[in-house]
Amino acid sequence: MIRLLKPLEYYQKKYGTWQYGLEKLYLMMEKQHNRGQEAAGAACVKLEAEPGNEYVFRKRALGTSAITEIFDSIYKDINAVPKEQKEDKDFIEKKLPFAGEMYMGHLRYSTTGKAGLSYVHPFLRRNNWRAKTLLLCGNFNLTNVDDIYAGLTSIGQHPRNYSDTFLMLEQVGHRLDVEIEKLYRQCISEGMQGINVTNEIDNRLDVSKILKKCSPVWDGGYAICGMTGTGESFCIRDPWGIRPAYYYTDDEIVVVASERPVIQTAMFLETNQVKELQRGEAILIDKKGKVSIKQIIPQKENKACSFERIYFSRGSDEDIYKERKSLGSTLTDAVLKKVDYDVKNSVFSFIPNTAEVAYYGLLEGLRSYLDKLKYTQIEKILKDDSLNEEDKEKSIRSVLSARIRYEKVAIKDIKLRTFIAEGKTRNDLAAHVYDITYGSIHKNEDNLVVIDDSIVRGTTLKQSIIKILDRLKPKKIVVVSSSPQIRYPDCYGIDMSSMEEFIAFRATMSLIRKRGLQKLLFDVYDKCLAQETQYAKEKAEQERIRTERMDSVDKVAAAETKMPLVNFVKEVYAPFTYEEISDEIAQLLITEDIKAKVEIVYQTIEDLHKSCPKNPGDWYFSGNYPTKGGTRWVNKAYMNFIEHMKI
Repeated sequence: MIRLLKPLEYYQKKYGTWQYGLEKLYLMMEKQHNRGQEAAGAACVKLEAEPGNEYVFRKRALGTSAITEIFDSIYKDINAVPKEQKEDKDFIEKKLPFAGEMYMGHLRYSTTGKAGLSYVHPFLRRNNWRAKTLLLCGNFNLTNVDDIYAGLTSIGQHPRNYSDTFLMLEQVGHRLDVEIEKLYRQCISEGMQGINVTNEIDNRLDVSKILKKCSPVWDGGYAICGMTGTGESFCIRDPWGIRPAYYYTDDEIVVVASERPVIQTAMFLETNQVKELQRGEAILIDKKGKVSIKQIIPQKENKACSFERIYFSRGSDEDIYKERKSLGSTLTDAVLKKVDYDVKNSVFSFIPNTAEVAYYGLLEGLRSYLDKLKYTQIEKILKDDSLNEEDKEKSIRSVLSARIRYEKVAIKDIKLRTFIAEGKTRNDLAAHVYDITYGSIHKNEDNLVVIDDSIVRGTTLKQSIIKILDRLKPKKIVVVSSSPQIRYPDCYGIDMSSMEEFIAFRATMSLIRKRGLQKLLFDVYDKCLAQETQYAKEKAEQERIRTERMDSVDKVAAAETKMPLVNFVKEVYAPFTYEEISDEIAQLLITEDIKAKVEIVYQTIEDLHKSCPKNPGDWYFSGNYPTKGGTRWVNKAYMNFIEHMKI
């Protein structure tokens, strides 16, 4: 989100173009392309438009080239205007498309499984009153959509869609309507008339009041941006800090983004100039451009998402770069054990590119180990009185010549398009997405160690990576994950939702079958079902009390049940050690044609927290969800699995 704090003429004089904000928006969206490649959207609000002229502009597109398509369309509209009008200050400020003071951009990475242009942000709620016109976009997923939906329908609204984004737009929009109607009545009671009423409403509107009414209902992780047609804008972050949000402000501009280096690059800033929006805070900019930071919701325990640091965010952030290197270096001991400390006959590499920084950390850890080993060996040689000076020098030279062997053994062939094929043909193509660097290891002698940022489903490993690595004929293949075992669905914004998709869960199911523990599965199901039934009863009782007392919908929707919620799915994993599940994962990933021995090394949760101390959110690894909605979500996902399980 971008808010220009000066008239467009100011940027024309200082930077040579009124398109200063638009260009920054384009740059930031390109720099955040990693966050979503399914679709994109951009919007603009023009503060100086007169009645009868459009003041809200929006473009959306689908596909990986959506950003290019959007901005090609924007500039096509701009360039269609005669040159003399594009140089006319009044025309630019009042009528030229996408020439405004407020901008919003979004990259879509769907977590709901729903697709299509209607699901692409920013969402727009139009109204004849500029103050009631609302644009919304965000990085979020709510776990209690049913509560919000019930709240809206109970007051007579008719939502056209059940998705959290649609419902949030209607909820915030409803509260915006209520607040403006309240201000309208106040102004009329004070004797105001006509356009003076409208102007005074704009002056008195406090968006923080609306957010304080709406946000207590939201169970989930979110960083949400909003803009009204009259110039108010905001970004609010969830009280657990699950989803990230950063901002920069000076006397010319306010910039908000999901990642710090995006703002640094776009605005030419140092790390300490970009601030992080804290848990439960909102940055608010009013119509006049006054910027404030307000605590909207009381802070909850810090549960900032650790998977953002491992994988999703750009590795160019100063802190994330260090953390990913640490994630690699902390794996050193576990990797050395897997190759029996034989670094002489081991080659180290990485797949895919997102694991490169962790790979550098692993190399540093291996070099540190080798340096200590060399020191010990040299110390022993120097103390060996049976060797003459010439033999000692020769032995020391031999020790010093030892090196950690590293190669780029696999290259991703991005030209292959597997979507053009079906069935077995598609699998055959998928197996060739990567190609290998021939001659990079000694056949049947070397161990081959490759580090990945995460192993979620294991599909690419099984269908492609392990097969092509085996063509190099290593003695052993060790696949290393810089993240721990992903055992539980993420319901707060990253697409990891179905239990059976996780290779760790499938490996656990395999161990359960092998050891005859199937009864455990149904015992856990019964516990989940009983808890969900009791929860539903308590929510129904809350609704009954609300109806009797005429409490507000927001109040009852925000109220949590008194009963503690338990993640019973943890019991499914309890009979097995971390290593047993890792070993079973390795068995599931190999096929009969694989000649090399294959082993898996996962990062531990303890070392994850050492590497990423400021982002302790680890529910996908530990099952410790920060919200009750998350705990309900995982139990429901498990019940869904059991109900559809083929026994």
